[in-house]
Amino acid sequence: MNTRRIRPAALDAGEAVRPGRLGVSRNVVTLGVVSFFADISSEMLYPLIPLFLQTTLGAPVAAIGLIEGVAEATASITRILGGALADRTRRRIPFVFLGYATTAVGKVLLALSVVWPMALLARFVDRLGKGVRTGPRDALLADSARVQDRGRAFGFHRSMDTAGAVIGPLGAVGLLVAFHNHLRPIFWLALIPGVLSVLAVLPLREVRRESRSGERLRIGITGRQFAVFLGIFTLFAATNSSDVFLILRARSLGLSEALVVLAYVLYNVVYMILSLPAGIASDRIGRRNVLAVGLVLFAAVYVGFTVIRHSAWVWPLFLVYGGYIALTDGVAKALISDLVPAETRATAIGTFAAATGISALIASVTAGILWQVVGAWAPFAMGAAGAGLAAVLLITLLPARVAHQAA
Repeated sequence: MNTRRIRPAALDAGEAVRPGRLGVSRNVVTLGVVSFFADISSEMLYPLIPLFLQTTLGAPVAAIGLIEGVAEATASITRILGGALADRTRRRIPFVFLGYATTAVGKVLLALSVVWPMALLARFVDRLGKGVRTGPRDALLADSARVQDRGRAFGFHRSMDTAGAVIGPLGAVGLLVAFHNHLRPIFWLALIPGVLSVLAVLPLREVRRESRSGERLRIGITGRQFAVFLGIFTLFAATNSSDVFLILRARSLGLSEALVVLAYVLYNVVYMILSLPAGIASDRIGRRNVLAVGLVLFAAVYVGFTVIRHSAWVWPLFLVYGGYIALTDGVAKALISDLVPAETRATAIGTFAAATGISALIASVTAGILWQVVGAWAPFAMGAAGAGLAAVLLITLLPARVAHQAA
């Protein structure tokens, strides 16, 4: 028997991080494919879910708010649990598989929904899957890259993920035309890439690392620099309302529904193109510096949405906004991976995602009140101020380069 053909259950650290033809390891490429299919499925439905709830299921606006609030809170809270379990069991892949499979089940339940409480259950299950997988998946990404290539790995993954976020909404527009605005068939078709994302998990391999004798794993914050970084980005998230407000602002300035979707696609195209270069730049000039530039871009975009009065400005602002997310999303996770030991990496990433997710939920509620009471410009003024303050704190409190923890 040729033993070379037998795939090991786990790879040692040296083999797991070895770059391939694309400049990243096989695990990183596989995780990119997984997220590509998952985002096609999710983003195909994202702009349609409110319409489905309102027009097909007859849900009142208050119920829609409840459903999405429960969904996002579920994803935020369970991210800590998923990360902690992955660290305690020292296994990532079972939680990655479970998370993507649970999300697929949630989409089945959504397609089957005939009343809005069923949709509430479906969204809960969908976001439960997202929460369970986020920390373990991102920890496996970090495990599967050399320290000097960690930004590249996260950038590659973000590019693949966002490619799905470009294809998904465009596919939804085409299917709306094909099905004459009937929504339920689109929900069933979105299951196809969702199932493919689950199957794509199967080639992944665990990364075998030697554990530190006598070390006790801890849930939550690990290390002073991580605590500082978590505090800064939690503060920023508390002023960073949902992207829904950008879409509403674009619509209020006169863009049609179709043009608003295209502006959202433009944002994702820029995000996709710049994510890999942003990750590589963070490997070379320091993650803090790249993150600070991203926060400055965010502040500039939100100042723009505060003052503009013509819809023509929406396009360049969405373009720059894509640059902000490319410079911050994957780079932030790479920095967290630098700041904490490998044994607590999934917990730390899950904690970060939970803290910023809950803060963003609070920010969205605040933004809605500001929009109604003060004016449409007010949420964006709040976001610009928060981003500017976070950029200053980041430069002041964190070094340009940090001492890397266990790879």
